[in-house]
Order: sequence, then structure tokens, then C-alpha cells
Amino acid sequence: MLHLHDQIGESVAAIRSRWGMAPRVGVILGSGLGGVTDAIRDRIVIPYGEIPHFAKSTAHGHAGQLVCGSMEDVPVCVMEGRMHAYEGYPLSQITLPVRVLKALGAELLIATNACGGLNPTYRTGDIMVIDDHINLMNDNPLVGINDDRLGPRFPDMSAPYAADLADLALEVARRENFAAHRGVYVAVTGPNLETRAEYRFLRLIGADVVGMSTVPEVIVAVHSGLRVLGLSVVTDMCLPDALEVAEVEKILAVARSAEPKLRAIVTAAVRRMRHVSS
Repeated sequence: MLHLHDQIGESVAAIRSRWGMAPRVGVILGSGLGGVTDAIRDRIVIPYGEIPHFAKSTAHGHAGQLVCGSMEDVPVCVMEGRMHAYEGYPLSQITLPVRVLKALGAELLIATNACGGLNPTYRTGDIMVIDDHINLMNDNPLVGINDDRLGPRFPDMSAPYAADLADLALEVARRENFAAHRGVYVAVTGPNLETRAEYRFLRLIGADVVGMSTVPEVIVAVHSGLRVLGLSVVTDMCLPDALEVAEVEKILAVARSAEPKLRAIVTAAVRRMRHVSS
């Protein structure tokens, strides 16, 4: 981890040379969820390839660019697409953008993803507000010599997701009349989807949805001192006794159709930051 401090500084300098504001909120958009950036005004778009040490996003539905501007009169930086462990990147590199967002000035990270539903009461297109998570990626972005400038050696994970923001997300869903749940996200490495036996195991250990992202970024966000709101869009159901073959295009289509729900929650969370002292 000791190499990260200088890399963060170089990334921050490159972004500040293009955009002069300090974000209060950082947002990570998952597969097919890039439409949230339509709510950003005075946009400056920076491809990841033009930011030092940012990896290239190769996954379907990930544009691979940083969108900076104003949402609800609050300065924000939105990652339109993320990197994944299955792309071959180490978790320290995958999570570097979170540290950069923190160094730029962000106080809140909103991490979103597309996921598979394990809870049989969920339906495709539903939103799940992440209440807790399980890390089954066989890795951790904090492995290595700790840099105390970035965060503590043993960060507490008793409450990685901000309860008040989860409450806000569910309140928005009730007001806008769409289905939203509060549950547990389990992260696996991928890229293959799980077997029927694995889905049964994941449900048995308490997971409501499964995906291949988010948890490394949240671990680093907590290590960095950021508050976190986690949002999952259920794009397919992973019920072992009624399992259908997953189709990427269909999954992305569901994610895109659910994007207005996600945008309603994200904008409400950003709006709340107007009333929070920085």
C-alpha cells in the first residue's frame, strides 16, 4: 500500500487540472447504469485513460470515464463504470479511484451495482439497499503494509453502510412507489456465474444478492473515512430450483430500465448533502 500515496497525488493533480471544484459526493455506477450522469450539469468528462494510474474498464456496460460537475447544486464526481477483479487487476488498483475521490474532497461514496437476486421475494428490476456485505473474493484491498496517511491498520466494519442514508433510500422508494429492499450483498470474484449448489450456499450463509464488485470499494471507503450508501439493481434471479440461462444483453436491459429508480435515490442522497456541513 505504500506506493498508493504518490499515485493518488498524481491522479488528483490530473483531475484538478481539468476541473476546479472539490466534490462532496463520489458515485460509482455499475453495469448499464450510466444514465445517472444525465442529472449532472456543467459536465467535464475525463476518460480513465487520461487519469494516471486509473485502469481501463473492459466490462460490458461500463463507459470507463469520470464525469465531474454539479448534481442538485452539489459538486460530484461520478465514475461511469468500474474495474473488476475478474479483469485481472489487483484490488489495490481497482479501489484506487475511491482513494482519489476522498483526496479530491468527497465525504460520501454512493456505490451501485447490477446483481443477481438470491432472495426469492425479490424480482428483477427491484432495488436493494445494501445493509451489510460478505466478502468471498478471496482477497482484500488492504493487504500489505498499511499507510497510516490513508487509514488505520484495522478499520472497523461493524457498520460500513450509513443507516440514515439507507433509510432515506427506502423512503424515496416508498414515495416514488417502486420496490426496494434492505439486504445483504455477497461479492464473488467471477467472471463465471455460480452453479446451483453455489447459489444454495450463498443463500444459506445469509446473502440476498450476489455480484462481482462493490465490496472492495466499500472496504477502502471505510478505511479512508468515507460514508457509504450501497445500492444494488436486481437484474436476474438466481433461484437454483428455477434457474434460467443468464444473457448479458437482457441483464443490461433490466439495469437500464431500473436506472430511473436508482437516479431518484442518488439525487435524494446528493440533495441531502446540501444541508450537511462540510
